[in-house]
Parts: sequence; C-alpha cells; structure tokens
Amino acid sequence: MDKRVKMVSEIKEVYGLDSSEVLSAMLQIPRDAFVPKKERGIAYQDGPVSIGYGQTMSQPYTVAFMTYLLSLKGRERVLEIGTGSGYQAAVLSKLAKEVYTIEIVDKLAKRAEKILGDLGYLNVHVRSGSGQWGWQEHAPYDAIIVTAGIEDEVPEELFRELKEGGVLVTPIGKGYNKVMTRYKKLKNGKTKKEKFGIFHFVPFVEEKN
Repeated sequence: MDKRVKMVSEIKEVYGLDSSEVLSAMLQIPRDAFVPKKERGIAYQDGPVSIGYGQTMSQPYTVAFMTYLLSLKGRERVLEIGTGSGYQAAVLSKLAKEVYTIEIVDKLAKRAEKILGDLGYLNVHVRSGSGQWGWQEHAPYDAIIVTAGIEDEVPEELFRELKEGGVLVTPIGKGYNKVMTRYKKLKNGKTKKEKFGIFHFVPFVEEKN
C-alpha cells in the first residue's frame, strides 16, 4: 500500500476522523519532502518527526485534526504561527485561498519556504520572525492556527488580527501535554472556547527582549 494512502487510512480508521476534504489534501502532499533526508524513512509514521533545531513535524493525525477544526471552505485567508517543516502550511494551501505562515527559527523558515516553492505551493507566504505578534500587514484573517503549545493565554495581538466570526485553533497547557482548543470570535468582541482533548507539542517560542 502506498505510504500516503496508508497514513490517511490510519487517520480515518484508527482515530475516526473522516473529513474527505482534509484527507484528500493530505493524499496530494509528499510528507517526506518536508523532513531532513535522514528522517524520510519515518515521515509517514504515526508520530512526530524531528526536523532539527529542537522542533518537530506533528504526527499526521494532529495535522489532520487541527485542519479539520478550522472548517475551511476554500476562500479563506489563514495565518499559521509556527511554520516548522512547512507541511501543515502545504495542507492548508489545498483548502484555503491564501496562507501566511511565520517561523521564529530563521533556518527552518528558509528551508520551508524553499520546499514549498519547489513543490509549487504558490499561495503560501513564509516569513521569519516571532509569531506572537501575528502578521499585521495581511490581517484580518478568517482563521489562525498555532502549531506550538501556548502555556496560558493566546496573545491578544492574534485575536485582534482574527476576523469577526473567525476561528483560532491552538494547543494550550504547560509541559508537552496540551489541550487542543478552538476559539471563535463573536460579534461583541468576546470569544467562544471549545476543548478537544490532549495532544503533544513543543512549546511556543516567544521573541526575546
């Protein structure tokens, strides 16, 4: 069985996530192209993969579930905090109109930008820098996804860059066990918060003063 087909089948059968849009997007993307050569043999495993600099590419199910929680329809502008390998951005690019993604580790940002460009994901825009401030130039966004664990509170700057009615998905909690959380921005400026279980993430890296 093709590795991509096997990966998607596991997401559907083992975890019960049956989103044809998300799984179809993941079938189209060579996950192994986004990891260092020495890790390509395990790129499709049911777990995270090291990409260097203390960072990992999230396990396939985590990528699928976070994408599913965004409920993308194809016309959205999405902000991703934590480009990492670039794989999550590639998945988003199949489901959204434009993807803006920020990575605080400069070498990872440049590597991801090259891979995404070489593979033809032209609606993904990569920037090196701190994600805690968002990317104001292209705001507001229909959806925001944070791919590293936030300890306590989502930076207020991110909520300011989210459209009314938009959603923000992020893992929250101390240590590596995080609660997957979705916020919806309401008309009164407040947010509706939903929790979706425990996931493992590297911590959110904030810009140093």
